[in-house]
Formats: sequence, structure tokens, C-alpha cells
Amino acid sequence: MLPTAPIFDFHGGIHPEQNKTQSLTLPLGRPKLPKELVLPLGQHIGQASRPLVSVGDSVLKGQTIAINNGFLSSFLHAPTSGKIIAIEDRAIAHPSGLSDLCIILQPDNVERWCDLRPMPLWQESTKTDVLTYLAEMGIVGMGGAGFPTQVKLQGAQKNNLEYLIINAAECEPYITADDMLMREKTAQLVQGIQILQFLAEANEVLIGIEDNKPQAIEQLQNEIRARHLENQIKLAIVPTKYPSGGEKQLIQLLTDREVPSGKHPIDIGIICQNVGTCVAIYDAVVLGQPLISRITTLTGDAFSQPQNVEVLLGTPIDHLLEYADCDDATLQRLIMGGPMMGFTLENPSVPVVKTTNCILAATAKELPQPEPEQACIRCGMCEQVCPASLLPQQLLWFTKSQEFEKAEHYNLFDCIECGACSYVCPSSIPLVQYYRHGKSEIRDAREANIKSDHAKLRFEARKARQEAEAAEKEAKRLARAKPAPKKDTDKKVAPATQTETAKPSANDASKKLKVDIAIAKAKLKKLEKTLTTAQEEERTESITQLQLEVNEQKNTLSQLENELSTLAPAPAKAPKITNSEEAAVKQLKIDAAIAKAAVKKIEKAIKRAQDINAPELDELNKQLQTATLRATDLEHSLATATTALEQARSAQDTSEKTSSANNASTTADDTQLASKKLKIDVAIANAAVKKAKKNIEAMKAEGLDEASIDASGLPQKLTESEAKLADLQSQLAQLAESSGNKETAPKEGTTNPLTEQIKKQKIAVALAKAQLSKLKKKLEKEPENAAEIHIAISEKQAAQTAAETELAQLLNTQEKN
Repeated sequence: MLPTAPIFDFHGGIHPEQNKTQSLTLPLGRPKLPKELVLPLGQHIGQASRPLVSVGDSVLKGQTIAINNGFLSSFLHAPTSGKIIAIEDRAIAHPSGLSDLCIILQPDNVERWCDLRPMPLWQESTKTDVLTYLAEMGIVGMGGAGFPTQVKLQGAQKNNLEYLIINAAECEPYITADDMLMREKTAQLVQGIQILQFLAEANEVLIGIEDNKPQAIEQLQNEIRARHLENQIKLAIVPTKYPSGGEKQLIQLLTDREVPSGKHPIDIGIICQNVGTCVAIYDAVVLGQPLISRITTLTGDAFSQPQNVEVLLGTPIDHLLEYADCDDATLQRLIMGGPMMGFTLENPSVPVVKTTNCILAATAKELPQPEPEQACIRCGMCEQVCPASLLPQQLLWFTKSQEFEKAEHYNLFDCIECGACSYVCPSSIPLVQYYRHGKSEIRDAREANIKSDHAKLRFEARKARQEAEAAEKEAKRLARAKPAPKKDTDKKVAPATQTETAKPSANDASKKLKVDIAIAKAKLKKLEKTLTTAQEEERTESITQLQLEVNEQKNTLSQLENELSTLAPAPAKAPKITNSEEAAVKQLKIDAAIAKAAVKKIEKAIKRAQDINAPELDELNKQLQTATLRATDLEHSLATATTALEQARSAQDTSEKTSSANNASTTADDTQLASKKLKIDVAIANAAVKKAKKNIEAMKAEGLDEASIDASGLPQKLTESEAKLADLQSQLAQLAESSGNKETAPKEGTTNPLTEQIKKQKIAVALAKAQLSKLKKKLEKEPENAAEIHIAISEKQAAQTAAETELAQLLNTQEKN
């Protein structure tokens, strides 16, 4: 008996009926060739493959018939020799039941192989060559979404790996494909793990397997001992619990490490691979065979002969139903995958793909129709079993009410859709279906935003181009309209004439530079948004390139701005707020939020420890004190930095206004243009004020209290809009006074700026009082968060005092006037 690795635990989990023995009574089956093989071009996550063959072509077994079509894509090979009879849309194995482009292969029953090219000297080859070879062999993950293996291993090469974990848990009920694979191909599995370790160079290799597979465990131990790999590969036997086979859950079981929200295992030095992937790597490297078949479980009470079969990719499901003697009369539901995470097949003619691990033919008694959905009784059982430590009840409410931003904030995308919450729900609520809908809506919204940004960028570029063309035409018109200088012009007049002639040229260059700067800013904004999206989606392959493009675009923008300042030197301005200062404040906000979350997490752990009288309670209390102090320090640092940034912005705005006032030599056309823009801005700001007031009145009419209205953020928005309106009106009045144009000045009835400031300050005082009252109520309801709430109360009291002082000063000024 080999020594086993230590085992830990993860939150939640359930113990459904296993139903694994019925498919292990018969040996591994090998169905005969069907009449045709249907090979979808999209059998994995990412882009679909691109076909290399045409209708009428004859192909050999193992021949490449489609190549990768992008970074996240894979090759596709002919599972047998035959003829391509069609390339058309066919129904595919997908929850949507939709069709996709497929290559239809008619077998010739000869099984003639193409020339195989194994890599017997793989240990002497470079890792890049081996990864390229695996990509050409079409190897993808065989236990999940079908992530291309070479992409996953490329990420491993960029990080120092501590663990290479081989996932042999197979926790889903009914499925025994991996169990049979480990029994039938133990030697190939171990050699495949050795090849993976050569590519990953992890400090430790762990095989995680559930204790309900005694025969596979024994054979693995014997094979590891026979190859003298006891010091290189450790077997970790974990208790049977669903979903211990989930990637993040298995990592927590074997290493006691938790993958952070929004991150991947590679970010904490861990990589996981399925046992089926390991055997596929062995077949490709040692035998030269591409991925053209897999082991699939045929199980369920509707089968007379449930068993595991090694089946060619593209084999129609109805061919397998006939092979295992499925009783159509008793068949109620046909499911691809297990009962927890699988999906119903409406069309039995869909084909087997690289990720098909089980076909479940269930009777009505075996999988009865779910009960009608009822109202949530708030029992909390879903939270207790969630392996991702989420709040399923909150996510359900947010998804039902279309509050997808809140659902995303509550880590909706950390849901692995295991179905444990739906399994224990006494109200029969299909929670997973709601979460899938919410994820889909969020993805659609993101794509719409990206398209909108692209459209906006195209519009801005077109507008800038049109302005540049108009400026060029105007310059040419002025050049044609100006009379040529006379030969006998007095020499003293010549310099002035030359200067006047040079003015339009300088103005034209300035206009062109301004247009170039506008285009550069638009490009920079687009690149930064693309970079942010790539960072959120963890697309590590493109983040570096995008960062380089952002830096290059910033340099280009800086050069253009320097050229503009050299061409027309501007008066001295206040120090400009840099992006680093903005980023520092933003980072402080993020750190403060993380610190608050850490405090809450420790408080929750203390509460659990108190319930069970855990010995680590003292240590948790110390951690809470440290975390609370850190959160308090970050809050104070954030307040100081925010105040400094606001003062810098105020100084910069004052400098810009002074610079604008000193530029009294602007032309009449420029003055009119500025006046027109200010009038438009005033109208927009006025509309925003009216809209905010109208929304507040509507909320009051609905009977909402002041606290609810404050929580909506509308009073604060109204205050900001009124302040902006007063500022714009003041600028418009200054422009009218400096230009002597009475039409530019505000019309009669326009509110006095001082009155607007007083009104704004009164609202700020009322808002501070309401927020302070709300915090005091919160303190009564949540005494466990007293430290954090006291800090917030102190800040609000200071803000209220400052607002009242400023209001008193404004009222005194109004009385004097």
C-alpha cells in the first residue's frame, strides 16, 4: 500500500445515490461502425475548427480534416477511413438543441490508417515542439468544457507550478467512464502523467480519486510501484462526496488552497488535467494516434445492457442506444452527461463529441418529472450545500428581478452549475437554470457594450476626419482669397504681412494637431477598455500585447500634446492631475473594499467557530483585530487621498478658468462657438436636474421613506446636477461679460448662482443627516459590525459639520449682499 497524500475538505456538498455499479458489470464494449459519422467543427470551448476537406474527398483514419481557427481552437481528425459525403448543418449535442456546421463521413469499413508520426524521443524534444504536436493531434480536456490542452500547458510554462493534479474523482452519479479507463489503461495513464509532468515541471504530482473506486485505486498503486514512481506521483484518496470532482473543489481537497474569485488555478501555481486527457496524450506522443475516440458510459434503467464503450467520435447516439439494447417504451428522458450537470437530448441522432462522457437513458421512475416550482421558504439549505460558498438565495432574487449587476457582484460567475442547490431545494426551484439565464444575459450585455463602444469610436473617428477635411478646405479658401503682396511694398510693412500670412498656417497646424489628439484619445480609450475586458476574462495571452499597445498609444498622445504646446504655448496652469494619482486613489478604494470583505469573512468564521467551540477561536479574534485595524487605516488613507485629489481638481479647474479668462484675444467665431457649447451644456444640466427631481417626487408618491430615497442615490445625483448647472451658468455669464455680448448672458428668471449654492448646500446637509440616521439604525441592527459602523458614523458626522459650516457662511454672504 502506497502512502497517500493528506486530505482536507471544502464547504457544502451532497451525497446523492451513486448508481455506478450497473455500468461496471460488463467489460468495455466496442460498437461496430455506424452508417455515417457526424463530426461537428465545434467540439470544445473557443472557436470552431476550419475544414480542410471538401465533399467527395476520400480520407484515411487519423487524417486531419479540420485545423484550428484561432488561439482557443483545436484540430479535428477522421475517426475512420471513408468518404466525405456532406459538410452541412446538423443537430449537435448542446442544451439549446440548435444545429451547427458538421463534416459527414461515410465509413468504408476498411479502417485504413494514415501514416502515423509518434514522438518516441519526446524527452529530448523542446516543450514547445511537444505542445505544438499535441495541438496538431487535437488533444482537449476530456472531463469538462474541452479546453485545448496545449493552451492550458502554455500558461503553465509561464508560471512556477507547485502541483500537477490529475482529476480521477468522477463524482457525478451514474458515470463510470474514468473508472473503466483507469482499469483498462492503467499503464498508458501513468505514462501520460509522466509526459504531462515533463511539460509542466510541477513540484508535486497528485492523483485525486474517490474511495468508491477500489479496483482502479489498487491497479494505480501497483503500476506506480512497478515503475518506481512512489516519490514522483502521490495517490490522494478522497471521501465520496459530490462535487469533489469539480476543479476548484478538488484543489481545496488536496491542497487546502482556495482559488480566488475570478481567478484560475494557474494563478496560484496549480494545474489540473483529467485522466482521459492523460491517456489521449500518451496515444498521441507514444503511438502517434490523434484523438478520434473516447470511453463513454451507457447507463440508465432503459438500457438492458448498461456498460462502458470505447466509441468513435461522431457516432450518432441512436446507434449506441441500439447497441446497448435501449427500450424505447420505457425511455422517459435521454441525457448527455450525468443527472446533476447533464442536459436533455431532444434529438437522439446527435453525435458523440470529445467531451461526451455519459449517455443516461432514464425511465420515468428513475428520473421523475420535477415538482412545480413553489415560493422560496428561505430555509438556507442551498447555502449550506453550495461548494463555491455562494448565496444561492440572493442570486435567485437578483436574477429573477433582472438585477444582473448585483448578481455579478455576488460572484454569480463563480457558480460551477453543479446542481447541489437545486437538489436540496424543498420548493423545487430550478436554481441552476436561473443562474445560467443570468450569466447569458450578462454576457449578452457585455457584447452589446463592446459593439456600442466600437460604433462610438467609429463615429468619433469619422467626425474628427470630417472636421480635419473642413479645416483643410477652409485653409485653402483663405489662401485663395488673400491678395498677393505687391513688389514695391515698403520693407517695414513686409514683416507684418509675413506674420499675418503665417497665422492661418499656424492655426491650420494647431487644428490638425487637435484633431490628431482627439483621434489618439479615442484610440487610447478603446485600447484601455479592451485591456480591462481581457483582464476580467483572464485572457492572459492578449493582456501583455494590449498593455504594450496602451503604453505605445500613451506615448503617441503625449508627443502630440507636446507638439501642440510647442506650437501655441499655453499660459501657466495648475499641476495637472496624473493618471497615477487617479489610479492610486482607485487602488486605495479597492484595497479598502477588500479589507472590509476580509473583516466580514473573519467575523463569519468566528461565528461558526463559536457555534462549534473550535480551538482556533483565539487565533481568529487576533486576525479580526489585525484586519479591523488595516481596514480602518485604509479608510483614513482613502479619505486623505480623496480630499487631496479633490483639491487638486479644484485648483486645476480654477487655473483653466483663469486661463480662459486671460485669453481675451479670441476671435468672434471662437467666442460664439464657446457660447453655443455652454448653452447646450446648460440645457443638458437643467434637464438632468429636472429629471432627478421628478424621480424623487415619483418615489415619494409611491410612499417610500427618506432612507430608501437616500439609498437610491437620487438626492446625491440631484445635488451634483444642480452644482454642475450653477457652475455652467456662471461660466456662461463670465463669457458674456468678457465678450460684451448680452445675448450670451443668462436670461431673466435664471437662478442666482449664490442661491443655487445655498440650495445645494442645504441638500447636502439633509443628505448627511439622513445617512447618519441610517448608520445609527444599522448599528442597532448589526452590533457585530460595530467597529466598522462607528468609523462610518464619525466620517458622516464630520461631513455634516463641514456642510453646516459652509451653509452658514453662504447665508451670511447672502445677507451682506
